[in-house]
Amino acid sequence: MNPNRSFITFLSAILVCVIINNGNGQVITFESLLEEMADRHHLSYFPETGYELKQFSSYNRRSKHPDSSGWFANNDMSHFLRVENNKGRREFVMFDEEGPGAIVRWWMTFYKAQNGIIRIYLDHDPNPVVEGSPASMLRGDLLAGYPFSAAVHEGAPLGEEGRDYDHNLYLPIPFSEHAKITYECDSLILKYNYGPIKVKEGYYWPDVFYNINYRKYPEGTHVESFTKEALANAGKMMHAVGEILLDRNAPGKADSTCIFQQNLQPGDSMIFTVTRKTSAIEKFSLKLEAEHMEQALRSVVVSASFDGHSTVWVPAGEFFGVGYVPAYHSTWINAHQENGGMLSRWVMPFQENCQILLINFGDEPVQLNGSIEMSDYEWKPNSMYFGAAWHEYRHIRTRDDGGSKFDLNFINIDGKGVYVGDQVTLFNNTWHWWGEGDEKIFVDGETFPSHFGTGTEDYFGFAWCSNQRFSSAYVGQPLASDLRNFGRISLYRFHLPDPIPFTESLRFDLEINHWDDAVDVNYDGVAFWYARPGSRAIGEPPATELFALPPLAAEEPAGIPPGPYRCGGG
Repeated sequence: MNPNRSFITFLSAILVCVIINNGNGQVITFESLLEEMADRHHLSYFPETGYELKQFSSYNRRSKHPDSSGWFANNDMSHFLRVENNKGRREFVMFDEEGPGAIVRWWMTFYKAQNGIIRIYLDHDPNPVVEGSPASMLRGDLLAGYPFSAAVHEGAPLGEEGRDYDHNLYLPIPFSEHAKITYECDSLILKYNYGPIKVKEGYYWPDVFYNINYRKYPEGTHVESFTKEALANAGKMMHAVGEILLDRNAPGKADSTCIFQQNLQPGDSMIFTVTRKTSAIEKFSLKLEAEHMEQALRSVVVSASFDGHSTVWVPAGEFFGVGYVPAYHSTWINAHQENGGMLSRWVMPFQENCQILLINFGDEPVQLNGSIEMSDYEWKPNSMYFGAAWHEYRHIRTRDDGGSKFDLNFINIDGKGVYVGDQVTLFNNTWHWWGEGDEKIFVDGETFPSHFGTGTEDYFGFAWCSNQRFSSAYVGQPLASDLRNFGRISLYRFHLPDPIPFTESLRFDLEINHWDDAVDVNYDGVAFWYARPGSRAIGEPPATELFALPPLAAEEPAGIPPGPYRCGGG
């Protein structure tokens, strides 16, 4: 028997029990949240049990309003909610939220290794449900190992070898009444200056950075709180889910495959039309062959419509997570294989028909070889169409005309849906660090974003100016330069354990906070979402934007300094 298939069969049996016990879906459990992690189809349904996806982070509290002087404040570390004295311990509160809810994503890093203790308190119990060092809690076996925890190796530059790892934890922690997370560390001291700059509000040093994303369910939602017993009892299910996340080529639900081959001449397009009731694309595979592959990855565009709704328009390289340089990676959603094949596993449902359009905007022919795998799909009143939009900011300056930092808008969506991920391709024409800018996500007209991060690289699951290439299920940097930060960088993050629902609108801004005050850079951003019919993404680019392609690379900058250097964690 195929061992991977046996895992899927075993998991299916468990999930049937969970679904039966949940009845109409109003009971949220540790097991039901695990179930979502192994099912791409659930992303295409607006959550039956509505929730808000929010975040606690160590962002600089000087950032209060887009018109305030502190909106672009950096130094997004060691800003806690408060400090408590608990049984003689000094505990820094990072997270404090009334339930019902569930913690679904946790990123954290430190400047210099710290002998601290993290404690998670649930439902006002004075005793933590779990406590331990950051290493054991967030990347060790105290809660869960890989792939539920994915640590990026420190890869420290000279002079920074004492920094800790960058931690990513995706183990769900539901709570019914209340949750609080604290950090105890006797070495933290209060300071009132950032180098030579004096500040009114103090901060604690050495640096502690964190982003914790959680679901806030409506009052009255039945949530079963996380316990050590629940963790132990779900051991077999966790193993099965973990195997599915690791075996990204495991058999899915597809029941038919259509294969295509075509030599696509400049200016031509290939149209692939499917007429089939209540179905979904399960897997989309594409391999390009061209004399100039980097150009082909950018010049061939993937466009798609479902039941007449045009919702996808993205260059092929970015749609599949490659960017414009072949960068081999494998994630829960996409992959680039060593034979040049690219895979997308986004589930794309439709009721009557779908149309995939591949357009060659380049000036040389491109050979296309690919396949589309289909499956039956249960279209429900809360089903949504898949969407993906590309936006390029070409030759922008790292400061605006007034010499200030600024926010780039990656996507505005009007309607009802769920935001599920993004891809960034950066063309950095200097060796200076580019990633200090914070993500700011506004949901349903918020005046202050419910997601205010601590740095671009933190949002994508790493820190400390790392040029290490890595690829995991939900976050990664499959392409980075060996020359400090110069050149082309590709990053991705998939909001699969932590999708962001919106009922009216969603706006995603990314702050440009580059260490170089006056240099041209190119930012290409792709947003992925699901939305109800009638929703509209603002900012989808017209095809003409691709005719005059910007340079795919810059000359290596002179004077890249040798020796130690430091770059921030946020």
